[in-house]
Amino acid sequence: MQTLFDIIYEDADLLVINKPAGLVCHPTKGDAWSSLISRVRLHLGPDARPHLINRLDRETSGLVLVAKSETAALELRRIWEGRQVQKEYWALVHGHVAAERGTIDAPLGRDGESKIAIKDRVCAEGAAARTDFAVERRFTRDAGNFTRLKVMPHTGRKHQIRIHLAHLGHPIVGDKLYGGDEDLYLALVEDRLTPEQRQRLILPHHALHARELKFLWRGHETVFRAEPEDWFLEFLA
Repeated sequence: MQTLFDIIYEDADLLVINKPAGLVCHPTKGDAWSSLISRVRLHLGPDARPHLINRLDRETSGLVLVAKSETAALELRRIWEGRQVQKEYWALVHGHVAAERGTIDAPLGRDGESKIAIKDRVCAEGAAARTDFAVERRFTRDAGNFTRLKVMPHTGRKHQIRIHLAHLGHPIVGDKLYGGDEDLYLALVEDRLTPEQRQRLILPHHALHARELKFLWRGHETVFRAEPEDWFLEFLA
């Protein structure tokens, strides 16, 4: 029997989920299984009013925090808006990143040259964005050289980690929008990815995983962690 999702933690106020890659957070025109929030409603029941505190891109896996009440949602949103939460992601990128660690401090805004409306880019007039990274492992496969990075965003701009790593010259493996050929993204949303395109992408989804959330919750330091999916770990093995 198919499960709704992988529950990391649950109590009267919080539901913490390890979202699989490929699942959108927001409702779509599909059935009740087609988005994370609709699955949450199935889990909590028809009278529930859940609130997504953080959101991940469709292809990004990892931790999503859900508040079960308006009160908990207000408290948690104050923490997020006050940037009082530490976030850690794992990313697999193309190439061997030379620096052991570093900071990408580059503003982000709309990519006016792209035919894809949601695509952003580094631009001087954009909103401030900062991402720290550290090399965890460099490795080689038949498809080339790769690096596993630990990534810590300090701002929460749309597609921030993906754009910053591509700007660094090391796009995320499997990224269809920022990997150099945005037609791959159009092929994904139009459900027309060919076997050749899938082979070029190497992995079934882009290799970005929201690994850890740490924040002070009602007087207690709280940490949630989630493991990546098998396809991510097998590429590392």
